[in-house]
Amino acid sequence: MVSVINSIDTSHEDMIHDAQLDYYGTKLATCSSDRSIKIFDVKGGQQTLVTELRGHDGPVWQLAWAHPMFGNLIASCSYDRKVIIWKETNGSWGKLYEYQNHDSSVNSVNFAPHEFGLLLACGSSDGSISIISSTGDGTWDAKKIPNAHSIGCNAVSWAPPINPGDLLDPSGRHQPIKQLVSGGCDNLVKIWKEEDGQWKEDQKLEGHSDWVRDVAWAPSIGLPKSIIASCSQDLRVIIWTNDGNGWTQKVLNKFNDVIWHISWSITGNILATSGGDNKVSLWKETLNGDWVCISDVNKGQGQISDGQRSLS
Repeated sequence: MVSVINSIDTSHEDMIHDAQLDYYGTKLATCSSDRSIKIFDVKGGQQTLVTELRGHDGPVWQLAWAHPMFGNLIASCSYDRKVIIWKETNGSWGKLYEYQNHDSSVNSVNFAPHEFGLLLACGSSDGSISIISSTGDGTWDAKKIPNAHSIGCNAVSWAPPINPGDLLDPSGRHQPIKQLVSGGCDNLVKIWKEEDGQWKEDQKLEGHSDWVRDVAWAPSIGLPKSIIASCSQDLRVIIWTNDGNGWTQKVLNKFNDVIWHISWSITGNILATSGGDNKVSLWKETLNGDWVCISDVNKGQGQISDGQRSLS
């Protein structure tokens, strides 16, 4: 049974575009068209506004927390073409770094697994993807994947640091590969791989008939397959699976409205979807490979679906 535990009045003055819990689930960050970012302490069923961050000159689309080994860091991206990394120092939040090398709205930010260091991927409406990195000495470096998606890039997501099949490799000698997935206005899902310090297109996944709005690479425990979810304005969510013999696609569901965001559970076996109908639904794969809806949360009211209905 899934139910609404708590609701928070953020006091944003315009539409909220993203809400992200930190690694420990004790801080919640929200961003809005009112150009602000708000951070709340959410402990013991209570929420307290910690700070309000202002530095963007347009709607703030998305947020991403870094792993706590790098301190309290959060990245934000905006219509104003900027990416800002904020840091908490001695209880006070401020700008750590500002990246302004995109020519159009920056729509998505995502920190890499901490095993790769402090790396941030950014997808922009100018069609390019930037990879921002820091060695920790205060200097920042940026690499760009130009023309990643014609018309624009809407979403980026890193692959897990565990290679498929590592769990079954008794040697334990494996070098994780830096990979990320992106979705764009060209209706494509693309996989990128770093080779010799350069980012190259590894795969192009065709299956959507309209703009891809979000992509999410599922966490892995080392089982011999990779899974990616994508959602599109074509009303569909597609599950892409690679068991070592190439990528195959399966339509999770065709919805009645646009699905804007998708998110995996930390174990990678439950997918959450949220869409234009104000509904969040949770999906799980059965033993025979079908995906079933195990819960709907509709307009703030938690409810379980009827008998784990299967939709396709």
